[in-house]
Amino acid sequence: MKRLDGIGHVLSGLDISAIQTQADVNRTLWTLDAASKCVRAVLAEFRTQPATEQLVRKSRNLIDLIERARDQVGSFESRDPVLS
Repeated sequence: MKRLDGIGHVLSGLDISAIQTQADVNRTLWTLDAASKCVRAVLAEFRTQPATEQLVRKSRNLIDLIERARDQVGSFESRDPVLS
């Protein structure tokens, strides 16, 4: 749970509205991809053990958050001709 909390903490520090350049977009997407891989790695560790409901719920919430953030970054990028 501590690792998932840490991933959530990193994600809470992302400010999509502050994206101004393609480099910002790339860095944000890289961070989201890394966070997603980390969540999946935590889940994989417990694949052979009975995962607690809380662990599964928190993992799903983080994955949903990551997907929504990716969608926001994608829509932000498509709206701004400077970034396209």
